[in-house]
Amino acid sequence: MKSKTTSDQKLANLPSVNEADQYLKEQGLSHGKSVRAQVQEVLEAFRFQIRATDEGQPLPTREAVLETIAGKIRQPHPQQLRPVINATGVVVHTNLGRSVLAPGILAAAQPLVESYTNLEFDLTTGKRGARGGRVPELLAQLSGAEDALVVNNNAAAVLLMLSALAAGGEVIVSRGELVEIGGAFRVPDIMRQSGVTLVEVGTTNRTRISDYEDAITENTVALLKVHRSNFAMSGFVEETSIPELAALAKSKGIAAWHDLGSGNFYRFQQPALQSIPTVDQEIRAGAEVLTLSGDKLMGSVQAGIIVGRAEPLGKMRRHPLYRSLRVDKVRMALLEQSLLHYLNIDSLRSQNLVIDCLERTVEEMEPLAQQLLALLPKKKYESLQWELVQEESLAGGGAVPEVRIPTLCLALERPGEDGAHIAEQLRANDPPVIVRVQEGRALLDFRTLFPTDFPKLAQVIQSLAK
Repeated sequence: MKSKTTSDQKLANLPSVNEADQYLKEQGLSHGKSVRAQVQEVLEAFRFQIRATDEGQPLPTREAVLETIAGKIRQPHPQQLRPVINATGVVVHTNLGRSVLAPGILAAAQPLVESYTNLEFDLTTGKRGARGGRVPELLAQLSGAEDALVVNNNAAAVLLMLSALAAGGEVIVSRGELVEIGGAFRVPDIMRQSGVTLVEVGTTNRTRISDYEDAITENTVALLKVHRSNFAMSGFVEETSIPELAALAKSKGIAAWHDLGSGNFYRFQQPALQSIPTVDQEIRAGAEVLTLSGDKLMGSVQAGIIVGRAEPLGKMRRHPLYRSLRVDKVRMALLEQSLLHYLNIDSLRSQNLVIDCLERTVEEMEPLAQQLLALLPKKKYESLQWELVQEESLAGGGAVPEVRIPTLCLALERPGEDGAHIAEQLRANDPPVIVRVQEGRALLDFRTLFPTDFPKLAQVIQSLAK
């Protein structure tokens, strides 16, 4: 039998995949097939290192290799959900999870999540009750509608509305509102899936009330207005309002519906946001059924909220799709706690982080900026420069794409280097810091930063400067 080569002898001390699996199991870590690729990746890296090691140099011990494998498994996977610091200034950031919830909301909902609840149980009669407890009542109260319904998201709300109320019929939509938003949600596709015939009217940039009226036939069920969500049109444009559509629909004996997309029950004080209508305004304007998202301007969890007249909402509640699209008790509990705070507008900002961030003025951000600057060295580093600058933020999340809000940022700049590299380094931290790059600088926007972020941010900024 031939003796092992020197290279083979060097590798003999490496643990096998099965040994690594057993070690991970003893450490209480994931093991087996689910992590085998990661184990083999570490072992291959050690094989390469050992083969390149000169004769007589120390080799890694078996224990060191096993602990390296365990360390890799302990690290969060790049795609694993992790907290991040949102320094982009985009409040409703779709890619970062949209709305953030105030700690009070989570604390109030925790007992409901940890125990059984009366989700579909009538405590008075002792029999099965309507799903959602007080949530539909709160939504109806806040919107001024007769009834309310909650499903998984706004796309689901539109799908249920069309399927339950218009299948086999025609629904008229302006060509300028045949939108596509993130995740391949296209209005024509949703209508086709619902069994509805889409009737397009007007042009991309101009649609008049007469366009709708001329298109109405005996098969027309409704006129639908769709919020453009993530883009805006300007210039030679014209669109028809809900009051106009509602008046025409009533005169013709059909319905007027509104996919509001990002609705809210709060009248913003921020000058740039004061033109945003509230849900109750749109209901008063005549929409028979209105749909909106719970996790955009409303500042709550992902949900599709449907408000409107009791008769069409009753049809939706009885439709087979409703059971497939409804939400679970966790989201219902969080949504209920969010809505309860809307009953006291004076204290809403302290309990709704989305509204608080959107309402922040530059003057309110100044103290926040000084808190962060107080944690940084008084003398700036030559390798990294920073300064406070006034810029503009976006609301984000398909809410009000055309609106820019004055804001305050900390601009980071490294001489001779593009801000994209600084942004990349910030993302590599734990937690990752997500910024926006503008004019070659990395901007940290105080609209979406919280005092709890500052110690880590100060540490990260100093590490970049070394």
